[in-house]
Amino acid sequence: MTITRYAVAVEFGDCDPAGIVFFPNFLRWIDSASRHYFVECGVPSWRETEAAHGIIGTPLVDIKARFVKTATYGDRLTVESSVSEWRNRSFSMQHVVRRGDDVLVEATEVRIFARRVAGEGTRIEAVAIPAFVREACGRRA
Repeated sequence: MTITRYAVAVEFGDCDPAGIVFFPNFLRWIDSASRHYFVECGVPSWRETEAAHGIIGTPLVDIKARFVKTATYGDRLTVESSVSEWRNRSFSMQHVVRRGDDVLVEATEVRIFARRVAGEGTRIEAVAIPAFVREACGRRA
C-alpha cells in the first residue's frame, strides 16, 4: 500500500474567531492531499489525463470525517493518504491528519474517475479505473 504525506502550514486565516482551524479547512487539505497522492505515484496532471484518456479527475462522491483534536495558527500538519480499496469505477481513500504524533482528523473518501459526457454540457460519468493508474499506485489491474 502506497502512503503519501502532504505538509500543511496552518495560517491565521485558516482559523475561526476562537483561534482554532475552521473545520472545512481540514477537508480542503484532505482534498489537496488526495491529488498529491496521485502526483507522488506518478500519475500525470488531470489536464494531461483528459487530453490522453478523457479523464478529468477524481470527483468526491462520499466523505466521512472524525475530528479528534484541534489545530491553530502556526501548527505544522501532515496529511497521510492511502488507497484502502480499488473497485471497478470507484476507490476509497484513507486520510489521517497529524500534528507530530497527535491524530487530529481521520477521514475516508469515496471517489470516482470521471470523464465528460459528450454533448451533454457539464455532465460527467464514472469510468473504469485505468490500469496505468493502478500500476502507478502500486496495484495491478
